[in-house]
This record gives sequence, structure tokens and C-alpha cells, in this order.
Amino acid sequence: MTHTQYIVDGNGKRVSVVLPVKEYESMLDKLEELEDIRVYDEVKAKNEKSILLEDYIMSRKKYVNSN
Repeated sequence: MTHTQYIVDGNGKRVSVVLPVKEYESMLDKLEELEDIRVYDEVKAKNEKSILLEDYIMSRKKYVNSN
């Protein structure tokens, strides 16, 4: 991690952070991964029956074709 730089207002209060692009992109990747884990845990907790993706796609095609 590099030295963190701050932008401050007239009172010296920190209002923004300056990050290298690589560090920013790394943070975004980690946040996205955490969100994926959160959604997985949420779905898993529902304990619903799962189906194969191919079966779901076929059922959607049948539904669309019947309308």
C-alpha cells in the first residue's frame, strides 16, 4: 500500500482520498468479490431446491413460445 494522500477543506477536515489507480481497482475487485460472497450466502440460506441451468433455459423457452 502506498502513502495515503488526503484532500482537506479550509478547516483541515479530510474530505477526499487520493489513490493510485491500481490500488483503487484492487479495492473495487475486492468489494465485488465480497458482494458475490454475500449474495451466495443469502441464496444458500434460503435452502431452495436447485435446478440445472439447461433445464431452466428450456423451461423459459417453452414459456416464451407458449405466449
